[in-house]
Formats: sequence, C-alpha cells, structure tokens
Amino acid sequence: MRILAATGGAAHSDTAVRLAASLTDKSRGQLTILTVIGSEADRPQAAAILKRAATLTTPFQIEPQTQIGVGPVAQEIVHTAQQGRYDLVVLGDRPGHRLIKRLLGPTADRVIAHMPCPVLIARKNGSALARILLCEGGREPSLLERLQARLEPLLGTVAELTVLHVMSQITAAPGVPGWELRADAAELMAKHTREGELLAHYTAVLQGLPLHLQTKVRHGLVVDEVLAEASDGDYNLVVIGAHQNSGWERFLLDDLAHQIVSKVDTSVLVIGG
Repeated sequence: MRILAATGGAAHSDTAVRLAASLTDKSRGQLTILTVIGSEADRPQAAAILKRAATLTTPFQIEPQTQIGVGPVAQEIVHTAQQGRYDLVVLGDRPGHRLIKRLLGPTADRVIAHMPCPVLIARKNGSALARILLCEGGREPSLLERLQARLEPLLGTVAELTVLHVMSQITAAPGVPGWELRADAAELMAKHTREGELLAHYTAVLQGLPLHLQTKVRHGLVVDEVLAEASDGDYNLVVIGAHQNSGWERFLLDDLAHQIVSKVDTSVLVIGG
C-alpha cells in the first residue's frame, strides 16, 4: 500500500505522520512524506520540516521517502497523489471551531473534495486503527466492497470492524413495515428484509479475514446516529463514503458526509465512488 502523508510541521500534522507510519509498517507498504511551500525561497524551511517529520517514523520498521511541492497546498497534495498513484492520503486536522472550518475551507476539506484516492483525516494521538466503524449507506458497490478493493492491506491491521446501517423514517422506502424501523440487525437478517440481506452480504464479504466482525443497526437521523455510535463505541476510525463535485471554492461533499467529517471527533476515512 502506497501512502502519502502531508505535513506542515504543526502538531496536527505530526499526528498524521505517526498514523501513516504505523499503517505503512503494519501493511508492509511504502510511505512518502510531503510538505508544500509557496515559493522556492521556502525550500530550506521545508527541508527542516521533512527532516523532523522523518524522525517521527523511527519507532516503526520503515524508511520513508520525502518530497517538497511548490504551489497551493491542497492542489499540490492532490497532484502528488495523482502522479504517484498513491492508495491513501493521510492528513492532519487543525483543531478549531467547526463553523469557522467550513467557512474557510481548509486544506483537508479541499483535498477530500478532489480526492484521487481515499483520504484519512487523522485526529487524536492514536497510532493504531484497531477498532473501525464502517457506515454503510446501501449503495452499490457497497462501502465495504470499496474499502476491500482499494485498501485491502488496511483491513489486515484491524482487530474489530463494526458495519453500521442507519434506518431512518425519512429515507425509508414506501411500505416498509413499522417493526423494521425498530428492529435490530439480528431480527432484520432473520426475516430476510432488504436491510437484513445487505447485512448478511457484508458478513459474507469479509468471511475468512482474521478480524472480529459485527453488524449493527441504529434508528434515527443518519448523522446523529453515526456520531452517537462513534462516541459510544470508542472507535479509532470512522469510515464513510462520499460523492464529489467540481470546483475549489467550497467544501463539495454531499451534506451527510460533510456533517460527519466536520463533527466526528475520531479519525475519519473518506472513500469516494
């Protein structure tokens, strides 16, 4: 797995580099650490940032490469990811007021909006992703299948994976019986409902992998239930899917993904498609 970690030298970038190094080590992948400058005059400062970032990877059995980009930060990260055919981009997330973050459209938002590959927003100081919450939306191909197809080595680093499906009265298909909007995963699978068949399919997809898998259903508004489960379950990573649009002026993920990325406190992996 080829991983690109971007750093500007700040504490939140250190979190991203450490997590990227841990994933590289566990997946036996290759890590490149990128920093971006505005002009060639800043190259000495960039070299110092990369030298320090490389020291953060010493606890891991890897030899990272380093690279300097020149230009607008988000565009350089996207360009490097495209040219290098990376499998994953890892970014830090500067702590701050969520409304301000949306108005300013920070680097992480802009990279996700134009992601050429999955993007992981590293939060907190954990260097492991042992417990993952994957938020399925029932689309085809499933988010789980997209994760397996694009980042299968990452699944090999996971001890526990919870697949969450939120059933909302707002989005429920016409004619869905009321009991389905209150049932848990086991009931839905036993009755072979549409959601139950999806949950059973998720189990089949991961059959044979050395991890503990559980399926879970919550009922309510999608964003509220995802945030509640992420908080209640003490997960290391939340995985969501998102659709992209064009333009650099604003955050362009669909509204549900935008809200989850903005509000969840743990690390988030966004997979397009």
